[in-house]
Amino acid sequence: RAFEGKIHRLCVRKARPEEIAARRNLAFNPWDDHANASVFPHAKANVETRGEAVFAARNAIDGEKANDDHGFWPYTSWGINRDPDATLTLDFGRPVKIDEIVLYLRADFPHDAWWEKVSVTFSNAETACFSLVKTGAAQCFPVREQTVEWIRLHSLIKADDPSPFPALTQIEVWGREADYVNERRRLTPMIGRIKP
Repeated sequence: RAFEGKIHRLCVRKARPEEIAARRNLAFNPWDDHANASVFPHAKANVETRGEAVFAARNAIDGEKANDDHGFWPYTSWGINRDPDATLTLDFGRPVKIDEIVLYLRADFPHDAWWEKVSVTFSNAETACFSLVKTGAAQCFPVREQTVEWIRLHSLIKADDPSPFPALTQIEVWGREADYVNERRRLTPMIGRIKP
């Protein structure tokens, strides 16, 4: 019932240069959905558990990190419907310069299993493989600083656990806006030579 009533208000402002330049989670978008083609980042997957909203790919970038339960808000996650070939693609919609990936597994143990290993392929064709542990805490993986337009999570290797239900609560991709970084480097030598 968030939009019940007759009065609704939106406020938008232009981002300040220091906000654009700051290192931040470039994967955050609580307004993403299946039909989204213009608000980035955008998450899409080749499989979602039973097509239910609480297991949609978009949940992995909505900022909700509650992960000790499942199946209802705020315990949303990307569910893979037991499919070992599941993939999640995160499209940034522009070049971004990344340096770290953070994963929050769903940790409703013993209902949930977890992945021992996952791979991430970047739009520049590089692939990184990460080893995971059984925890609901953030698992942080530094990556070589690189400019990408999308990343794909794949090759999800489930741990030897009786539960058939591993899932991802949240993915964060930390870095900066690539175009802003490049523009700042280009202008840096000129600083001090420009007269007011």
